[in-house]
Order: sequence, then structure tokens, then C-alpha cells
Amino acid sequence: MMVRCDSNSSESVTHQTHADGGHFAGGWKSSPSSAILNNQVTSPGVTHSMMITDAIPTTTTGIWPLDLEGHTRNIRPDSEQFSRSRSGTWPRTRSLNAPSPIQQFGPCGRIMKNSAMVMTIQDPASQRLTWYKPPLTVLVIKKVRDATVLSPFVQLVKWLITEKRMVVFVEHSVLDDPLLSNQPGFNMTRDKLMPFREGKDDLTDKIDFIVCLGGDGTLLYASSLFQQSVPPVMAFHLGSLGFLTPFEFVNFEEQMINVLEGNAALTLRSRLRCIILRKDEATGKPTKAPTSLLVLNEVVIDRGPSPYLSNIDLYLDGKHITSVQGDGLIVSTPTGSTAYAVAAGASMIHPSVPAIMVTPICPHSLSFRPIVVPAGVELKISVSPESRNTAWVSFDGRSRQELKHGDSLRVTTSIYPVPSICAQDQITDWFDSLAECLHWNVRKKQRHLDELSDLTRSHSSSNDTLDSLDRPDALDS
Repeated sequence: MMVRCDSNSSESVTHQTHADGGHFAGGWKSSPSSAILNNQVTSPGVTHSMMITDAIPTTTTGIWPLDLEGHTRNIRPDSEQFSRSRSGTWPRTRSLNAPSPIQQFGPCGRIMKNSAMVMTIQDPASQRLTWYKPPLTVLVIKKVRDATVLSPFVQLVKWLITEKRMVVFVEHSVLDDPLLSNQPGFNMTRDKLMPFREGKDDLTDKIDFIVCLGGDGTLLYASSLFQQSVPPVMAFHLGSLGFLTPFEFVNFEEQMINVLEGNAALTLRSRLRCIILRKDEATGKPTKAPTSLLVLNEVVIDRGPSPYLSNIDLYLDGKHITSVQGDGLIVSTPTGSTAYAVAAGASMIHPSVPAIMVTPICPHSLSFRPIVVPAGVELKISVSPESRNTAWVSFDGRSRQELKHGDSLRVTTSIYPVPSICAQDQITDWFDSLAECLHWNVRKKQRHLDELSDLTRSHSSSNDTLDSLDRPDALDS
């Protein structure tokens, strides 16, 4: 582990490179909308237009192999440390958005360092958005089949094009909506929009900024369009629930200007990297190339149309943990903890917590409770050999497919989170959503008993009270 030493901080921070490519710098791989933390650790040869800055100033001595006292250590190619890091025998060390703990325990104990795994860790509350240069391209996603979104959509794209001189990308199906043609001023703007088709047009490295108009589904759809680095997302609440969409559209110009000027906090919503490996049950050989998807909420494994209970084997870092017998299993991110998982009895976790939730769906055991595991582990899910039926898997409610005997699903935390722009800050936005959308702990307050009120009034009129004893004149008497 490479340690970044900050002279003004009592805690060290690290920076990690993951196996699925790219440098993790606050969760982004280098792209036109990539972000970095504090000291701008980026991949070479790439132009950046956005980064995350840390509100806490630090003085950095650079990234060098350091011991815990801050002295530089020499790592020789023939040393045991070098050979172990090259051979990959050290366990993975993955953490997202968590403070780096102290690495020395007592006079003699300390964590073994791995120079091959480096990661920058920042305080999530200090993550704020800024831009290297003004963003030029914006992707606008609106809720489909909702006439109430049409007027805000037209106002927004017209303002972005005329006032901000930005290139606006929209879905091709949006331009074919006959109801949009009846909106005042849209026909003059139509020819200036850049259409794209999902699955056919690649938006990678083309979008600097994303705006969602609708409910939580628009944010999930935006996440599915970017299977690697995701540009910053600003979501307006124009849908049914709006748990993930903190902005109101009433004064959208003022709010958009604040964001475009870099006056905004960010929530890095971690995603799950899901890989399906298809194997022939008899031969054990792969039948097709692995399928890889990134999900923002959850991946669900269920029994599908079968009347039998699902029987699913769950492994954690290669170790068999348990067999799930019931209707299925939910593997979710902290963002997804307030979706399907909480309906199945799981707890609600703040999106900045580095964790993966495993929640059974109607388990055939009263003692099978939801669990939370570290974000760095790898989960393997497969259909048990003795299972009477296959399983079905879906990713954020999409791409539903069958998981047969011999197939397996690998799930771990991706290095590409979704940078969600906050209306206020990470804590305020989340608890406001809990109260407004889920009515968390919203109830009528208990009234005072009448006799207690009478007793309070009678004591307040008496001189024998604690308040009266605090007065100097009362002590003299």
C-alpha cells in the first residue's frame, strides 16, 4: 500500500488502482467529465473539465513508499515485499469514501502494506464540484409518457442552448414525441438538439454534464447509459417518488447557474459491477463471453415463474457462506438500500457508506436476516446443484435473464460511482428524502396529560422550585 502523507492531517490517505482498469480518483476514471480529489491524480494524456476539491487544505509531500513515521522506504525488486505484490498473494484492499484508519497497533503491530494497491480516500462531506473549464455538452433525460414534464423540458433545453450556448443531447425517441411539437417554441429548438439511440450511439467522453427531469427512474437510466465513468448528474424532482432527485424545477435557472459555476456538493453513489459467467453444466466449459453490467440500486436473483423455492449458493471471496432458500436474494448498494431492499426488511444506509447489502426475499428461515458486508469483497451467486429450478436475475429492474445450473454471477463494488449533485449537502438531502418520500418517523406527537399540565402550573406558582432556589435571595431566606 502506498501512503500519501499529509503534513496538516493526523490521518494518512491512500490511492488505489483496480483490476477493472483506470485510476480511481474519487471514483472516476479519466474522461471529459472525470473528477479527482485534492491533488488531481489523473491518467495522463486526457483532458479533464471537472474535479472534486477538498474543503480542507492539505500540504502533500507526494506519493512515496513511506513507513508510519513518514520515512521513505526502499523497495528492492528482489525483496519479499516486491515479489508478493507482483504475485498477487496479498488480499485486495478496497474502500470507497471512508476515512483511512490508523495502520499501527501498539508498539509492534501494523498492517502489511501493498505497493500495488493505492487509493485516495477523502472525507465525503468535503467533496465539492468544480470545473477545469466550462462544460460544453449536456445530456437531458426526461421521464417518458408524462405530459407534465414536457413544458419544463422545453424551457430547460431552450435555456441551455440560447443562454448557455451548450450542445444538448437528447434521446432520439424524444424528438418523435408528437406532444412535444405542440409545445410553444419547441419547433425552433428541435433542429439544434443532438439525438442519440441507446445501445447504438456511444456517449463515452462526449458528455460533460447530465440533467434528469422526472423521478428516480431517470437517474437509474442515466447510470445504465454510462458503463464506465459517469458525468455529474443534476436530478430535478418531476416524478412520482423523487428520493434521488433533490432539486425543484421552480427556479431552475438559479440552481443551474450555481452548479455550472461549481457551487455544489456531491454524493458519490457507488455502483455494483456484475459479471455473469455462462458454463455448460456437463463439461464446465464457458459457453459464451461474460456479460458485465453496472447497477446503481440492486441486482435481484429470484425464482422467476417457477412454483418451487429458489435454492441459491452464496459465496463471499470464494468462501461458501450460505444457501438461500426462499423467493430470492437482493444484492444492493447503499443507494439501493432505500428501494427494493428496505421493502424486503433491510436497513437504510447512507449512500456514502462503503458497503454491500445482502437481503433475502421471503426466506424459508426466520433467522435469515439481512447482512451488510464490506464494499471490497466479491460475491459469487450460483444455482445450487440440487435446486429443482433455475433462477432469474435482473439489474436495476432491467436486462432480466435466466441463470441456469453451472452459471454464476460475480458482484463487487465498481470503481465508477455516479456523482449525484446535492441540492444542499449529503446529510440534509438524504434525511429530507427519508422524511418527504418515505415518511420516516413521521407521526403525530404525543400530547401532554392534563393532570401533568395542571401540576406544572401549580408548581410554577409556588416558591419551592428549583428555579427559585437558584436565586441568591432565596438562599438568604
